[in-house]
Amino acid sequence: MAQRMDTEASCRSSDPGRLLTCGNETLDGVTMTSEATTSLRIGPYPVDPAVVLAPMAGITNLAFRKLCREFGSPTSIYVCEMITARAVVERNEKTLDMMSFDADESPRSMQLYGVDPATLGEAVRIIVGEGMADHIDMNFGCPVPKVTRLGGGAALPYKRELFRQIVRAMVRAAEPAGVPVTVKFRIGIDDEHLTYLDAGRIAEAEGAQAVALHARTAAQRYSGQADWTAIARLKEAVTTIPVLGNGDIFSAADAVRMMDETGCDGVVVGRGCLGRPWLFAEIQAALRGQPLPEAPDLGRVGEVLYRHGALLAELLGEDKAMRDLRKHMAWYLMGFPVGAELRRAFATVSHLTELEDLVGQLDPTAPFPRDAEGPRGRQGSPGKVALPHGWLDDPEDPAVPHGADVMHSGG
Repeated sequence: MAQRMDTEASCRSSDPGRLLTCGNETLDGVTMTSEATTSLRIGPYPVDPAVVLAPMAGITNLAFRKLCREFGSPTSIYVCEMITARAVVERNEKTLDMMSFDADESPRSMQLYGVDPATLGEAVRIIVGEGMADHIDMNFGCPVPKVTRLGGGAALPYKRELFRQIVRAMVRAAEPAGVPVTVKFRIGIDDEHLTYLDAGRIAEAEGAQAVALHARTAAQRYSGQADWTAIARLKEAVTTIPVLGNGDIFSAADAVRMMDETGCDGVVVGRGCLGRPWLFAEIQAALRGQPLPEAPDLGRVGEVLYRHGALLAELLGEDKAMRDLRKHMAWYLMGFPVGAELRRAFATVSHLTELEDLVGQLDPTAPFPRDAEGPRGRQGSPGKVALPHGWLDDPEDPAVPHGADVMHSGG
């Protein structure tokens, strides 16, 4: 894939979608803003700073979103786990439980998955009619083979007319309640089947309030490097609604650099905040031209880890919460001098009191390691994208892929 554009960091004040005033402060070689304001809006909602927590299966439940909001701005956007439209229509109990938000969470942001315009339209009518969410995002970015082989996720935008009908159905269903619909997608299926420019133009024409691009193909999955030049090209093609960039935001400097190099209106943060919810405080400071907060030592990381466990326990009950928290342990402790035996104990924790004891065994003075600031979370290897038979034959075929309208939510 093409490398990120090698341009001198600068600020663009001529773009009405993003206003920045710049100064001279630098971070990791990137010019930071000494005073920064953003004019990003998603429908009626100002997004300040222009940062979005990406929905991540098994991660962005109410507890993790609350933790990120405690570090970040309450006027940024924090999206819940992916919700399947079919499960909403069928009133699946597990899915309805996942559609929960904190009392002061605004806007309540929900991402839907589906392949059938009728089902998605009905799901949106239920959600807005019953006041379940204030903002609805549509998932066309999932590269998981079990999704793409059924024509869903990152495979679907190749079917231009079906994609158009889905966006149209969702926007029309949400409009009476004034709920904005946004769309997130990838560059394409692979380097030979790029779809993002058409997807952006179609979403814009059908009334989406913003689009977000994960600057990888489905074939890349999460491997390699995101092609930020594609975000810049999408920004040039989509001119009347905000364009957000996603992919390889692992630091505040990355967020600033993406906006500078691409002209995008905001950033979407995914894997970079795993075990690092304070990344939202760092990005907020960088985009507002404020001094960055000091990186946490291991003592502070332990406090945040315990806070995460306590919030999960409130949401899920202690037993389920500790099982859910285990997958976060390696991310929180990444790069710190923590012995193998203690790491194993964290990975099998069963009770909050046990977690508290383990946190007490950490060296509170250990500084945040520089090698923990890079990529984290799943990366995997690139590979051929699994698709339905004949999927690439006719990009204008509006037929709904058989069997892809699944029930389960969360990924």
